[in-house]
Amino acid sequence: MAELASENTYREVADILKEWTAVSLSHTTVGNMVKHVGKTQAEADKALVEELEIAVSLPEGKKVDYLFSEADGVFVRGLKKKQSMEVHHAILYEGWETNGKRVSLRQPTVIMTTEAIQTFWDEVQATAANTYSLEKAHVITNSDGGAGYTAERFQTAFSQSEFPVLNQLDTYHVAQAIIRTFGGGKSEIKEQIRKAIRTHDLDQFTLYLDTHESTLTDKKALKKIKEFRSYILKNWDRIFDWRDRVKNVPEGARGLGAMESNQRHISFRMKKRGMHWSELGAEAMVKIKQGILNGTLREAYLKHRSRSERKQRNLKQSIRMSQLLKQPVRPSVGVKHGSVALHSSSSSAMGHLSKILELSF
Repeated sequence: MAELASENTYREVADILKEWTAVSLSHTTVGNMVKHVGKTQAEADKALVEELEIAVSLPEGKKVDYLFSEADGVFVRGLKKKQSMEVHHAILYEGWETNGKRVSLRQPTVIMTTEAIQTFWDEVQATAANTYSLEKAHVITNSDGGAGYTAERFQTAFSQSEFPVLNQLDTYHVAQAIIRTFGGGKSEIKEQIRKAIRTHDLDQFTLYLDTHESTLTDKKALKKIKEFRSYILKNWDRIFDWRDRVKNVPEGARGLGAMESNQRHISFRMKKRGMHWSELGAEAMVKIKQGILNGTLREAYLKHRSRSERKQRNLKQSIRMSQLLKQPVRPSVGVKHGSVALHSSSSSAMGHLSKILELSF
């Protein structure tokens, strides 16, 4: 039910079941099932974080030369007016694979949650630590530099690496910032700004921006220029291509920027047709999406249904205690039968009494 609901609305799931199976459920029941299954994946992620906190040493994971990570957030609407929730989203992958003209990520792992930003990064760190041994790995990261997705966050999450964690500003967000500031379509100033950013020429960037700003009189346009300048200069040291910063670039290496396409897993299901989400419903849905993409949802759910070792011990103790307290009882020998001796005719008073007693027993 939960897997079906990850691609369809609850009402659509109820209609599909009614049409194609003998099962008939309301959309409310489907929603409750989603919350229950999503909770099992969330609890599994929480247990992973807790195990890492109490572990004496890091788990032995897969050794890789390079690990890539990208993170960003997407907002979905809540139940209350003007309420929104941010879905924190990260993806880890080992590189790229090509199949003809099609390019895909190698061994992608996603982390999603609507919980607090610190909880999100704890889950990222726990997932990475339980999957990889990163002591000798180069970790390359990518984000838009927004609150919660800074270079320092990535450095902490992948701190087991002996090398500095590289964090570059996402090129998609740079391109969007240029469009918001200078509008769509082609223009000379846009090409000049792009070239200055691409060649990392701060002097030329400042010159082109100052020259363009001097020609403006509209307050809104001037405000956009000011915000754009602040955004680019604040992240200037993060504007680079990671392939220019490492010595041995792996074969088939590409530029980063996979997050935007992967955000569609969330937006296509949770942002269409004016959807609104409760806190429990939103968290359950993103955990279901995460579990499906990582291939962990069924395992987490089935593990949740089975008794833990502690529960099994408690059950055995209860059985032993009940055996000690059980009182012995005499075995039943069934119903006893008897009769009253009749030494007179059946029509006499004693005969009538005998018939009444026989009927009573």
